[in-house]
Amino acid sequence: MEEAKKEAEAIRREAELKGREAAVQALKEAEGQAKQEKKDLQNLEKRLLDRESTLSQRDSQIEKRDNDSKRREQSIKQREQNLEEKAKEYDELVDQTRVQLEQTASLTRDEARQQLVQSMVDEAKHEAAKRIRVIEQEAKEDADRQAKKVISIAIERLAGEFVAERTVSVVHLPSDDMKGRIIGREGRNIRALEAATGVDLIIDDTPEAVVVSCHNPIRREIAKRALDRLLVDGRIHPGRIEEVVRKAEDAVEDSIKEAGQKAVFEVGIHGVHPEIVKLVGMLQYRYSYAQNVLTHSIECAFICGAMAAELGLNVKQARRAGLLHDIGKALTHEVEGSHAVIGADIARKYGESAKVVNAIAAHHEEVKAETILAPLVDAADALSGARPGARREMLESYVQRLEELERISMSFKGVQKCFAVQAGREVRIVVQPEMIGDDRAGMLAQEVARKIEDEMTYPGQIKVTVIREMRTSEYAR
Repeated sequence: MEEAKKEAEAIRREAELKGREAAVQALKEAEGQAKQEKKDLQNLEKRLLDRESTLSQRDSQIEKRDNDSKRREQSIKQREQNLEEKAKEYDELVDQTRVQLEQTASLTRDEARQQLVQSMVDEAKHEAAKRIRVIEQEAKEDADRQAKKVISIAIERLAGEFVAERTVSVVHLPSDDMKGRIIGREGRNIRALEAATGVDLIIDDTPEAVVVSCHNPIRREIAKRALDRLLVDGRIHPGRIEEVVRKAEDAVEDSIKEAGQKAVFEVGIHGVHPEIVKLVGMLQYRYSYAQNVLTHSIECAFICGAMAAELGLNVKQARRAGLLHDIGKALTHEVEGSHAVIGADIARKYGESAKVVNAIAAHHEEVKAETILAPLVDAADALSGARPGARREMLESYVQRLEELERISMSFKGVQKCFAVQAGREVRIVVQPEMIGDDRAGMLAQEVARKIEDEMTYPGQIKVTVIREMRTSEYAR
């Protein structure tokens, strides 16, 4: 019994401990749940406050918009009333004016209507005439665009390389000892070489070099080749010099024929007389404004052929005229007259067609153009010779030309700035808008162009662009 009592007491105490622990645990859980619910309530209260502030802001905005709408409605009503009053005033003024006009002009309403109709008819005719002029101008501009398109298609299909003009040739020596041998005893060797070739030999302090100077490029080439052969051979004396010069002349003549045949083959024409082929080959030693004339002629042939193809003309005939248009330059120093007329005479002499002869003679407008081929050759010649990069200039003359362009442009009143661009092919003028109007800008461009034509010398053409710009700025605050 005692043991049972002790066991029952132990069980009771254990149950009390477990009950206390369960009560403590339940209390903790209740406290945590209460804290969480309190936190949720606080969050909910905060969201409600935020919503309440947002709603109050919206209410204020809506109220503000309502007030603005009311003010606008009042303003619109006021304007409508003003417009109605002004309309009434205008009607009264129109009636008064009509009565006064009838009294002054002694015209009835029908007669005035007839005069008004007549004036409207006259005005319509005037507007029609203006419209016709606009249509004609648009047609001219469209034709100009088509012409530029044909030219641009022709020029963009060709890329040429050009060499600089040279009036001297440099012959490199294996050593400076060769200078004495070239001069010879008492200068007999150098005198014999100059007499045989017609050039001037310049032997100075330049190391291992002799300069061959002559304005005739063919003679300069013969002398250069002869001197190269003499240096390789080593036997330099008057008798040997004459022999070598003759061989050099034959070699240069062969190279001229080869160059002519190569040019004719490259352009793709046939049936050219051998003498004309020779003249074409001679153009490789001629330069115009530092542009090789043979290269220029080949380029003209391709440009002319491309334009002829765009216009549906005979391409081979156009290339033929373009290649031969400057053959007169090969004989300009021998025959008097313009190279265009000389070239036409040569072409006529050796059996070229009348169209080609006229195109050669008329490509500088010295002879009247008789066929469409002549203006094509003229345009191709201008494109090849006048485009930037085709003809090189000395740096000093180039800079001087740009400065002269800007000086001429700045000499006019109302010019603010000017810029020479496109390698001197264009000058852009910025004017003061308060001094130069739109109509005056066109006249200024013409005046500047005329002054450039009168005071300057330049290849090709120079574009004058007048820029008038009005800028107005304001700030939104």
